[in-house]
Amino acid sequence: MKGRPERPLLIGVSARIYMPGTAGIQISGIWAKNLHYLEQSVAHWVLSGHAMAVMIPAVTKDSIVTRSDLDLDDYAATLDGLLLQGGNDVAPETYGETPLHPDWAGDRVRDRYEIELIDAFVRAGKPVFGICRGLQLLNVMYGGTLLQDIATQRPASRAHRDGSRFERHFHDIELVPHSRLAQLYPGVHHGIVNSIHHQAIRDLAPGFVVEACCPDDGMIEAVRRSGPPYVAAVQWHPEFHTPADNFDDAPLLHDFLLAARQTRAQHTA
Repeated sequence: MKGRPERPLLIGVSARIYMPGTAGIQISGIWAKNLHYLEQSVAHWVLSGHAMAVMIPAVTKDSIVTRSDLDLDDYAATLDGLLLQGGNDVAPETYGETPLHPDWAGDRVRDRYEIELIDAFVRAGKPVFGICRGLQLLNVMYGGTLLQDIATQRPASRAHRDGSRFERHFHDIELVPHSRLAQLYPGVHHGIVNSIHHQAIRDLAPGFVVEACCPDDGMIEAVRRSGPPYVAAVQWHPEFHTPADNFDDAPLLHDFLLAARQTRAQHTA
């Protein structure tokens, strides 16, 4: 109808998965069940761009439905873009390795679910944006590898995680000149971002370009896949930055949402 406001963008968000047995959580009540959840700060970040966040459930081995009951292509057709939350490590088996330590076994169930989800959105021509684990999984999905633990495998590197400070642990990043990320921040060459990861990209996936690095040790902090559709990711957590911090993530979000809006227009033309 003429004059009717445009429908808000619907951004799918991959589910974080809790399974009973997490250290420090008593196994009783709801904690005895598998939980799929959307972290509040991620939802609020999407909402800050005047878009709607829609969590996409996973199917695990204990689900009452089977994998064949969940058609991720339907989500990709209905939603305007996909945001990958942070969370558990990517399982080394997903990139052809075995865990060097039991604590680094990762979440193979979530890997499989998110890879299928990414594939559905990419085939549908919808934009994908990854946060932290999302960057790592995108790299692995397209043929790259990871450092299972930076401190162990690159001991000369700076600390990229401080459990006592969590999202208030920061370090510098350096934007790659002429990259899309640099274009979003004209005149800006450096920034300060939070750092909450102990794994990182080791071998960059074919077809990806680096858009930001940590100048202290060269660790990759932002990547983008060449060619359509839009696939990009950052190693930091934009949803945790506050207005008082030294990096404004609004251009990142608006660029992702612009790609979603343009894709919607192409599909409805």
